[in-house]
Amino acid sequence: MTSRNEFLSKIKHYMTPPGEGVFTVHTAADKRNNLQKKIYGAEAVAQKKVREIWEQSLTNALPVAKAVVFGICSDAGGGIQRGANWGPLFLRETLIHSGEELRAYDIGDVRVIPQLLHDKYLNAETIKSCRKALYQDENIHLPVSPLSIAYDFAKDFHENFPAKNIFMIGGDHSVSYPMVRAWLEAKKAQGKKAALIHFDAHTDLLEERMGIDICFGTWTSQIIPFLESPDHLVQIGIRASAKERMHWEEKFKHQQIWAHEVHSKGAQAIADQIVAHLKTLDVEEVYVSFDIDVLDASYAGATGTPEHGGLTPHEPMLILQSVFENFKITGSDMVEIAPMVKAPDVKQVEPETTLLVAGAISTFLIQAMGSY
Repeated sequence: MTSRNEFLSKIKHYMTPPGEGVFTVHTAADKRNNLQKKIYGAEAVAQKKVREIWEQSLTNALPVAKAVVFGICSDAGGGIQRGANWGPLFLRETLIHSGEELRAYDIGDVRVIPQLLHDKYLNAETIKSCRKALYQDENIHLPVSPLSIAYDFAKDFHENFPAKNIFMIGGDHSVSYPMVRAWLEAKKAQGKKAALIHFDAHTDLLEERMGIDICFGTWTSQIIPFLESPDHLVQIGIRASAKERMHWEEKFKHQQIWAHEVHSKGAQAIADQIVAHLKTLDVEEVYVSFDIDVLDASYAGATGTPEHGGLTPHEPMLILQSVFENFKITGSDMVEIAPMVKAPDVKQVEPETTLLVAGAISTFLIQAMGSY
């Protein structure tokens, strides 16, 4: 087990203060500065003391927080339209401006080399050169790819802070893989019965995509082996699939609820169905992975793969409320917000519409995790 001091030392190496996860000089610099002014104060930004204050907060604020916000500004695992790397910065700004009491500590962002995904896809020489670029030390024993860093962080976090919960902001949906895996491993070590609730327009159940086994379209199939059984996975809102529901359920032995079922049966009936199912499995804790494209494109057009025929914001909120009333939500994420992308047939103002809806759902999840 990594000690608390070793863990904090690693964070200072492979993470940055909130808002700095995308390496850029000018793009969205005003948003980053405004975010950091809200968190650390205008004087800290002006005097360029943000990192110093952030490092101090790791020792002072982190130990007393119940919920932690964590950003992975990576879209290297995407494959249709990029831009989700900006999601954490824009969503944080929305959350801060909402005025809601989040009861959460923002621990910062993973440092991202934008061309990388996972260390297992890299040879030794590439890892060595990337360590030199990230850490100025080619011999340091730290990961360099965003998914590998995120898993290392989450694994150590759960070991050192077993009673704290992480709300992760992505990023394309590949970034959920390391977070959910580390959470499931931690719950197994704690003897907790755990389940994954996955909101998405897509199944993400491919076993590989063009030879890559961890990406936005495969991460869920890669997570199933870490569940106690496949029926501890519930997918909600599916509607964009080349295969029928029966194909996926027969192949993976989990439960899917397609968008048209939510519309026809009603969100409350679906919520009751999910609660009853998880209770038969004696589930105690739940991880919620929320892809913003589960919502109809009229509510979430600022995403790489907007889909029509989706859920209204009220429907997942009602389902989440029922889940919260019956189980502990101790891990969650919001992914695939691409603030600089807009579907050509979307008429509403973007990215404001998507961010407002994502902000409301994220606020609920953060507050839920901070209530335990």
